[in-house]
Amino acid sequence: MPEVSVLLPVRDGARTLALAMVSVLEQSFGDFELLVLDDGSVDASPDIVLGFRDPRVRLLRDGVKKSLAARLNQGIAAAAGRYIARMDADDVCFRDRFARQVARLNSERTLDLVGCRALIFDDSGTANGLFPYRLNHEALCAHPWNGFYLAHPSWMGRAGWFRRYRYQTPELVRSQDQELLLRAYPESRFAVLDEILLGYRMGPTTLRNILAQRRCLLDAQITRFAQRRQWRNLLLALLATGVKLPRDLLFATTAGRRWRDRRGGNISPEVEHAWKALLSSLCRRLDEQYLPNGLELPVPQPPK
Repeated sequence: MPEVSVLLPVRDGARTLALAMVSVLEQSFGDFELLVLDDGSVDASPDIVLGFRDPRVRLLRDGVKKSLAARLNQGIAAAAGRYIARMDADDVCFRDRFARQVARLNSERTLDLVGCRALIFDDSGTANGLFPYRLNHEALCAHPWNGFYLAHPSWMGRAGWFRRYRYQTPELVRSQDQELLLRAYPESRFAVLDEILLGYRMGPTTLRNILAQRRCLLDAQITRFAQRRQWRNLLLALLATGVKLPRDLLFATTAGRRWRDRRGGNISPEVEHAWKALLSSLCRRLDEQYLPNGLELPVPQPPK
């Protein structure tokens, strides 16, 4: 049995999938299975997965478009590992991500879910900033009405915890992970590693998508806080949503996205150098190790 089951959902992700997969397969910690959960892709995504002839890779595919939440629940049910890790089809893992998270979960048996700090990059591969974070459970959950600074592609947790708190279906569009944390946090323990171990891709987004996400999350907050009779949290969630509307308008602009990507701080020269070295190494490995196995795909070029 593998120690870790990695859930990687994808729908029409051919442009970025290969780089995400090779960043998982090149981890310094190798005792894992990679479950690629295809949600009815009509592009080359399934062929790309099959091109990686690595016994740790499993493609779960039925040709039907369901939803992200449904696919993640499918992966949770199929996972054989003691731990379950999240990964998106357009993000990049640093090589020691799994090793560091497994070590933390092994050493602190009370922890249910561990994330890590994340570097934000765009479609060109350029590092733009750092994702906001909180390191311990108390700080992460101090303001549940304001959300949880725990980047979902960085998650690794105990399989039993994921099976207890499966994703809600029908899903809340763009709010699946925040809803799960909101539902689980009173009886769980979270933490974030104080290391940058994930490259989190963030591109342009539309105001329509931002507002849809905000509405779905607010619906979940109202429901959950009302059930718990947490009236103060419910009121603060309403107020916070209203206060964030001007910021949402700003995020839909180019200048606003630059500010958004730097909310967690600026990138040091050392981190930027490590990021470029990682991309260069992964692109080279993709070209030398995986493409000759039958995968026909242009190799992404690292930023200069």
